[in-house]
Parts: sequence; C-alpha cells; structure tokens
Amino acid sequence: RIPETDAEIVAAAGGVAVLMGGPSAERAVSLKSGAAVVAALQRAGVDAWGVDWQGDLMGLLAARRPDRVFIALHGRGGEDGQVQGALQIAGIPYTGSGVLGCALSMVKIRSKWIWSNLGLPTPDFVVLEAGDAVDAARLVERLGLPLVVKPSREGSSIGVSKVERMEEVAGAIAHARRFDTQVLAERWITGGEYTLSIVDGVSLPMIKLETPHAFYDYEAKYLADTTRYLCPCGLPEAVEHATADVARRAFAALGASGWGRVDFMFDRDHKPWLIELNSVPGMTDHSLVPMAAAQYGWSFEALVLRILRSSFGGRA
Repeated sequence: RIPETDAEIVAAAGGVAVLMGGPSAERAVSLKSGAAVVAALQRAGVDAWGVDWQGDLMGLLAARRPDRVFIALHGRGGEDGQVQGALQIAGIPYTGSGVLGCALSMVKIRSKWIWSNLGLPTPDFVVLEAGDAVDAARLVERLGLPLVVKPSREGSSIGVSKVERMEEVAGAIAHARRFDTQVLAERWITGGEYTLSIVDGVSLPMIKLETPHAFYDYEAKYLADTTRYLCPCGLPEAVEHATADVARRAFAALGASGWGRVDFMFDRDHKPWLIELNSVPGMTDHSLVPMAAAQYGWSFEALVLRILRSSFGGRA
C-alpha cells in the first residue's frame, strides 16, 4: 500500500539513504542538495543518512543497507538511469523516475526527438556528433542568430553558450565538446525563461527567472545574488494552465515519474517552447522546486516527503 499522509510516509519509510555527490560535473551542487534533504527528512522524523557516492556504490549501501534510497544525484551516473538500474537490480526502492525516464530526459537530443514527433513545441535544433565538420554559415542559416550550443548530456547549464555572431560558433562548439562528444545547437527563443515543477502528480506554480546574465547559466543558478525568481510568474492564468498541460504531456512522453522539473522559454507571443526535463532537480537554497513548493503551501519537509513517497510506487 502506498502511504497517503505525511505521517504515514514517515511511519512506512524505514531507513533512508540519501544518495549524493557522485562523479559528474554537478557533484558540488548534488552534495548541497543531499545535505538539505537529509536534514529535512530527519526533522520530519525519518531515519535518514547521507551517502556520498565515490567508488563502489553497492558496497557503500551494503555497509548500512537502507530500506529505500532518496536520489539527490545530478548529472551523469545519477540522473541518466545508471544508478536507478543498479538499485532496481538490487531490489532497493528509490525516488523519482526509473531507468527509461532518466535515460531519455538526460539526453537532450532524445528528449527533443520524442517531443517533436509528438507535436510538442521545442525549438529547432541540429545534432553535432564527434568528428562532424561544422559549417557555421549553414548552421546559422538553419537556426538563425542568436542560437545556443550545449552538451547533450549535461545539466546546470554546464558547457552552454549563447552565440550571437557567426564567428563565435566554433568556440562554442569546442567549449561544449569539453563536456560531451554529442553537442546540440538550438534555435534561441527570445523571451522569458520559466520553469514548472511536477511532484507527486501535482503541477506546482510556475516560476519566471530573470537574470542580468545572457541566460540562466551556472553562476546565475547557484552563485549570483542578482537572479530574480518570480512566483507567481505573472502569466495570465489561462496561459499558465495551458503550459502546465504541456509540461505534464512532456513529462509523460519521456516516461518520467515521481517528480521533475520542466524548463521552458516563452516567445514574445506567449508561446511556450520546451527546453529540457530535469529528472532529479536541485534541492539547494537557490533551487526552484523548493521555491515553487513554498508558493503552493508545502514546507521543505513536506516536499521531501512527497518526493520520498515516489519510492513506494511503480515506474517505467
């Protein structure tokens, strides 16, 4: 039986290992997310402890076998289905999406192929594989300027560049290839940046992101004090409801479950464009899911319990 109330979740949880750190480029952020989750679960009355994944994951868990795992890993290894597969084979319940949902959402190119084929709005793009010769003029002719170049399999805007002149294309691609052999060039949407979180079947209030940076980059996400987070986001209610429907369809299309965050750009005509799905979003003091949850009326403790609840259900 899946517990319903917070008290039932706490009672049924048993021992919970919060998996954090990991080998990805987002390790530092993951450690902050994990520490915040451990503290919140403990305040809620759950027997929770942190596990910093370095080396032998299953050996770390065997040292103190948990009843379930709260995944607070970001990026490759922890957000791409690898850890989920290992836990599934070991028979240890875990939070969030399963192997399929994580794998599809981690690879931006595959996310966009699926969304495009289903008629969901996502900006036009070009895939640049390792070894591909790049014709900057043809790329600009196809996508226009500005455009954005990003690694296909990274998060937190790592390796992402906004390209405003043709002469910048080669440098942006080289920068992205430092993080991934597979690179994505994407049409830039001129307009506002928004995000919508889905937790335990609930679409939380949308957040509008405003930054003096060229876009919502790593520094704007985690370090800067100049980023503004608007929640309520200021969109007309009908537009926000319609966007939430697009987000739920995009979430389901990738086989995601439990919780996640869908990022959008809105053009000047208030049309939303899907950018990516984060299957294990950040849970730091700068993170967006906790902000949206607070606007909805959930404390941070209530939020982590609703995420923990996903470890009791089935998944793709």
